[in-house]
Amino acid sequence: MEYLVFVVYLILFAWLVTRVKFFTRSGLNNSQLIILFLLKVLAGIFYGWIGLYYGNLAQMLDTWSYHHIGLAEYDILKSDPRAYFTNLFNDPYPDKLGNFFGSSNSYWNDLKGNVFVKILSLFDIFSFGYYYVNVIFYSFLSLFGLIAFFRVVKDVFPGRKLLLLLTAFLMPSFIYWTSGIHKEGLLFVGLGLMIYHLYFGGKEKKYSFRRWIGIFSGIFILLVLRNFLMMLVIPAIIAWFLAYRYPRRGIAIFLSVYLFFGLFFFTARHIDKRLDFPQAVVNKQKAFLMLQGGASSIPIKELEPTAASFLKNTPQAFTLSFLRPYPGDVQHLLSFAASIEINFMLLLFLLFLFARKKNDVVSRNTIYLCIFLSCSILLAIGFSINNLGAIVRYRSITIPLLIIPIIAQTDWKKLASFLTEKNKTTGL
Repeated sequence: MEYLVFVVYLILFAWLVTRVKFFTRSGLNNSQLIILFLLKVLAGIFYGWIGLYYGNLAQMLDTWSYHHIGLAEYDILKSDPRAYFTNLFNDPYPDKLGNFFGSSNSYWNDLKGNVFVKILSLFDIFSFGYYYVNVIFYSFLSLFGLIAFFRVVKDVFPGRKLLLLLTAFLMPSFIYWTSGIHKEGLLFVGLGLMIYHLYFGGKEKKYSFRRWIGIFSGIFILLVLRNFLMMLVIPAIIAWFLAYRYPRRGIAIFLSVYLFFGLFFFTARHIDKRLDFPQAVVNKQKAFLMLQGGASSIPIKELEPTAASFLKNTPQAFTLSFLRPYPGDVQHLLSFAASIEINFMLLLFLLFLFARKKNDVVSRNTIYLCIFLSCSILLAIGFSINNLGAIVRYRSITIPLLIIPIIAQTDWKKLASFLTEKNKTTGL
């Protein structure tokens, strides 16, 4: 029965991706859309298979745990609909909606899992509770984030559609982590919607009600699924609107805004003790350090809630989130793929430095938005997480934001010409 349901839904959604206007207006033809969707489904199936058979080794038990809790939530829907529609708002902790950044005993910390499980329980209504059928639904839903961001970069870097699609959106860790049943796919939907409506609202020189709904929808997704990301997009959005007002001062504006928020990060606790952001990061790091059995967890220097400690630990945070896993960190197939990928990205960056294009792009402020936002996310990951498997998963949503500006602004013809001349010189 599961195979029949899977095939029927696969055909239905493969047809549907060619009918949704948001997808068809991307500039991709029907065949490309279907292939992209099927690749996401395949990646989601592989994700589930790894989680089922190698979950302990690869630290991927969450996906099946979410599935089983989702089935239990679906049973609640059938037996007690009132409880189903109200239990998401129950706060069992004494400080109620406080402890916004808490890693335990926090409504907000529990919210991300509770919302995700609720989404899966809705899938179960139509999938009859089959995990791999839910993969189809999730791949379709998470495709919105990919297409939203693709439409932005296609407009910013005209004439490089397939290059951007193949080299950025099909990066292994991105397609893998955002296609499997976990939160990354929806998180990229949030980022994609936010950037899409910010960019096209600026291009149209008008932020309509629909644009604001899109921006706040993206922020809301980040809030409920990973609240620290919502905090990181605030300076990016403020910098974007100031740069939109003064487009020729874009880089100065982004630097100034991020400097201001960097100072605010360390000083806000003097305004209100509940705004102790450094302590929140320290608590998050301690929560990860207390996790037992993580095969890819590594020893790190612990943070203290001071500016000096954060500055001292910045090289460690940078190394963790930007450069690892090293070849020596490889323990299984996923870490091997992640190690190859990060070194491939470093190679692309070196090629970009060697053969950077001089011509202007349509919107440099969009590039600044992507770079500043992704770097702030990566530093936050590096400061708070010591598990390489979790780092690779968390940073997957930043890969398109970083790699697309590099790929699009590299003069590949210059590189090809250089290699041709070098081969002639050496007689190869």
